[in-house]
Amino acid sequence: MPAHPTYVPTDCISFTAIPHTSQLFRDFLYDFERVQRFYSYHPRQRDWLPRVAGSLHYDQRRRDAVAAILERQNRTFGASERTLASVQRLRTGAAAAVTGQQVALFGGPLFSLLKALTAVCIADRARAQGVDCVPVFWLATEDHDLAEVNHATLFTAEGKLEKLITESHGTPNAPISDVGLGPEIETVVARAAELLGDNDIAVLLKTAYRSGETLGSAFARLFAALFGEFGVILLDASDSALHAIAQPVYRAAVVGAEEIDNALLARGKELRAAGYHEQVKVTPATTLLFEKRSGAREVIHRRNGGFAIGHDRVSQEELLAQIAAEPQRFSANVLLRPVVQDYLLPTIAYTGGPAEVAYFAQTAVVYEEVLGRSTPVLPRFSATLLDARAQRLFGKYHVSLTDLFHGPEVFRELLALSGIPGELGGDFKEAEEAVMASLGKIGASLEKLDPTLVEAAGRAGSKMLYQLRRLQARAGKAQLRRNQEVSHHADWLSSVLFPNKNLQEREIAGVSLLARHGRELLHRLYQAAQSDCPDHQVVHL
Repeated sequence: MPAHPTYVPTDCISFTAIPHTSQLFRDFLYDFERVQRFYSYHPRQRDWLPRVAGSLHYDQRRRDAVAAILERQNRTFGASERTLASVQRLRTGAAAAVTGQQVALFGGPLFSLLKALTAVCIADRARAQGVDCVPVFWLATEDHDLAEVNHATLFTAEGKLEKLITESHGTPNAPISDVGLGPEIETVVARAAELLGDNDIAVLLKTAYRSGETLGSAFARLFAALFGEFGVILLDASDSALHAIAQPVYRAAVVGAEEIDNALLARGKELRAAGYHEQVKVTPATTLLFEKRSGAREVIHRRNGGFAIGHDRVSQEELLAQIAAEPQRFSANVLLRPVVQDYLLPTIAYTGGPAEVAYFAQTAVVYEEVLGRSTPVLPRFSATLLDARAQRLFGKYHVSLTDLFHGPEVFRELLALSGIPGELGGDFKEAEEAVMASLGKIGASLEKLDPTLVEAAGRAGSKMLYQLRRLQARAGKAQLRRNQEVSHHADWLSSVLFPNKNLQEREIAGVSLLARHGRELLHRLYQAAQSDCPDHQVVHL
């Protein structure tokens, strides 16, 4: 990893304060004993990396075959010499720190960049503990939900957000690897370049996203350029040669379909009994495979001792024969995909977001049934980026990122309250302090007179404070109506830092932030990702 010794100031925000965080993920981070039976390794204790590496059983012929495919793929994507050196290290015995993501337009939201950087950090940490390790980014090109990946949200010159969508499409439910980019992409790229400005990120988009590419290959070309100096290996999961190697996993998913399904149903029951929910609903008819038919992915179901694909019934023997003859027609669902990944790669750890960590609570039983082991999962680096303007406004209004989590309307009123004329603001503060002091005296006196009245006094006091604060909020709204600048600042901060009531990293395209802050931003984020903060970080730029 190139040395860029830059101090990056950050703040830590516990995920207990982040909206929409599942209880399972919170317990995984902060109360691991409650979820320990669902996971193989504690996320905060990284001293197990050498132990995992030593327990990996990875056939050298498979290693050679996968490395040859990765070299071919990455050369096609325009890989750097550093990435090709990573492939060679993988060929000669290195472990893999793996992450992955759907191949969304223009590289997807910021968290796609954060995932790649986390994999780099894990590989670096493993090497520091004496284990040769390389970062691998799994391109989820076999997913078929086009609506999740055909768009990107970028900043406008005014600091607003604009959603760009490509009209490129393929057969309904076709894997994303089959969605070709035609001339229609040129208009979208031109608008993106206009929004990004005259910089090398706009040039990269124009080079990667061209007619004749697919959403997957364009994403790969972009990431090859962005992460070449970090040595990140890209893996296109749709490659037919990889399917041929993964054939034993597909066969195991068919032969052991009933046992795997029963294990998943039992795990789902365990999760619900522990107060959690399943990320993926499993039924007695579930299998973990798709078959590609007429260009679309079709779910394979269990039925009456055999299997069903669409309206067609097929026996186990017939299905196994089809897998042997044409493995490229078959692909894994979300619960089997990590197992395929870790059959193909000598994975020392997978890093993912909150939803992926939750998936691993279920897929651990699939690992055990198919591979006889399970892979450790680590939470990826999570961050919100605060530029100089946002920092100034936070200071001016005495607010923080967590204040945005109450929603734009509440945040707007909060900023307005800070703008209430000093004399009036002081009067409200004095009034609240006086009410609380008086209530304290009254409560003490009532305790002596008649303790049964203390609770009634408390309720009366709460009502008084509620009405006082309600009046203060109305004063804030009045101030907001008189001061459009406050409203503009509130809307800008909400849009940039908590867009659509989601974390910035989930909504705004990473390339938009790179264009604003330069490619050096990747190095600054790499430094922040190595900090001791295990929570969501607020990175000051």
